[in-house]
Amino acid sequence: MGTWTLDDIPWDRFDRSKLDPEMVKVAKAACMVEHHSADYGKYLCGVFHDDPAFCADALAWAEEEVQHGAVLRRYAELADPSFDFDAAFARFVAGHPIDVDASESIRGSRCGELVARCIVEVGTSAYYSALRDAAEEPVFKAICTRIAGDEFRHYKLFYTAMKRYRDSEGLGLLARASVALGRLFESTDDELSYAYHCGAGEPDPYIRRRASRAYAARTLPLYRRDHVQRGVGMTLKAIGIKPHGRLGRIVESLVWRGFSLYARRLARAMAREADETRQSPLRRAPA
Repeated sequence: MGTWTLDDIPWDRFDRSKLDPEMVKVAKAACMVEHHSADYGKYLCGVFHDDPAFCADALAWAEEEVQHGAVLRRYAELADPSFDFDAAFARFVAGHPIDVDASESIRGSRCGELVARCIVEVGTSAYYSALRDAAEEPVFKAICTRIAGDEFRHYKLFYTAMKRYRDSEGLGLLARASVALGRLFESTDDELSYAYHCGAGEPDPYIRRRASRAYAARTLPLYRRDHVQRGVGMTLKAIGIKPHGRLGRIVESLVWRGFSLYARRLARAMAREADETRQSPLRRAPA
């Protein structure tokens, strides 16, 4: 499946003067999440243990995801030579274990599992597209361009397999929509924010709500409407709704409005918290 290697990245174009410290933190978080995909490949092979063709595809997918982790790790170490990947990754995996011995999907069916995988690829393709378009450092932009392209292909892989199991299992539109929405909003999905916490070397305890809000405040403003529009279309397609129909256009508009509103409110809230933190020593000072 692989279409490129680390040697295809233009490492000689690295420009330290264009480094964004927040983007480096994002790269540290992403490299750990991507590297963890080896265990997701094992999980999928357990769920689809009697489907050798799909298992082969799942392992090839996991190999590409691990390559994403490797290239992002190399970039993070280039940008910040003090970054200790091994220590950060060990801490991350300890806090986010994956059940590699599972024999059934946590989504209730194989079709549901593949719908959920489609939604993950929707998120990652939009995520790396947003990073690509926001990045100024040439090497990071090139890396995100490569990874975003892979994630769109991965969506197609899982979507094709999902249609096959949809036909054999008969999982209806409402059931697929329920899985998709559940995967979008499930409360335990703080993987990236925890990776961000570990990659930045933040001390424990890890406070999920605060870390998730801090991570979202740094990344959500990077998304443009076309990123969200494409993601909504891919999500609707996985559910079984035509993305370019009237309903699709209405959903896309509503999602973008809600997304923009939430991002603005979150940014204001984080700005207020930062102001309060800066002012707190003055408040505690004696009159």
